[in-house]
Amino acid sequence: MLVRGAAPVVVGVNGTSAGLAAVRLAAREAVARGLELRVVHAFTWPNPRRGGNDQDYAPARHAAAHFVEEAVTTATRSTPGVRVSGSLIDGVPIRVLLQQSRTAELLAVGDDDVAMVSSLPMDSVLLQIVSRARCPVVVARGIRPPAGPLLAAVDGSAASLLALRHAAAEARRRQLAVEVAHVVEDPGHDAEETGRRLLEASLAAVPQLTGARVTMLVGDPARALVRASRHARMMIVGPRGQDGATLLGPVAHQLLLKCACPTVFVHGSTAAERSHPGLLPEPAVP
Repeated sequence: MLVRGAAPVVVGVNGTSAGLAAVRLAAREAVARGLELRVVHAFTWPNPRRGGNDQDYAPARHAAAHFVEEAVTTATRSTPGVRVSGSLIDGVPIRVLLQQSRTAELLAVGDDDVAMVSSLPMDSVLLQIVSRARCPVVVARGIRPPAGPLLAAVDGSAASLLALRHAAAEARRRQLAVEVAHVVEDPGHDAEETGRRLLEASLAAVPQLTGARVTMLVGDPARALVRASRHARMMIVGPRGQDGATLLGPVAHQLLLKCACPTVFVHGSTAAERSHPGLLPEPAVP
């Protein structure tokens, strides 16, 4: 059932196969929430003084409009019952998508084959959106059908508890199992006992999450979570951990590059939650 007037699920497209994978995922997410899907492409035309050619403007804009049309068609064909609209918005992609995130329930983007690189530059659209969006961001991974539990990673930080609350809400909405994972870097009784206490405290902080399976992993946190993601339907994490990184924390950065399943980076709150008082403060978007 469509919730009219509610915040939409927004998906950013750029004409790539990764963008269409994000469309298919976003369409499923929209139907699961009873929300409209909004397809967005940011169109930027260079200034003629900086190398732009006015004669090429019309073909370029026509191609950009085709990206949106193709994405709308993909959504309707892949997910029966989805209500979808398309928008071609003038502006720089980072600015356009961050603005969209202010009023979205969820923002979906494609991974654009990031597994082929070792790190993302600071001006990467994907890195900036995942780090700075006002709503949760889901990064699509290929065309593998959804299977397995929701996997939430916790490290005791406020961001990981926010992710755990998001996982609890998704589990209730879809009647799915949740696996809560914590990684202990150095094996040993003391470290593992500390890890157990952290897991217990995390679950106690989110009482609405019931029946979750608890897993303690050992080793490098990023590598351990990437391995665990191979059996998950979706990974849910906070973008910054205990280190207080400005953009993505080092573990989240590696998950962005290498996670084997769709990955939700949770920060701030959903648009629906922002309409209510008394919640966690939202991060500033310059």
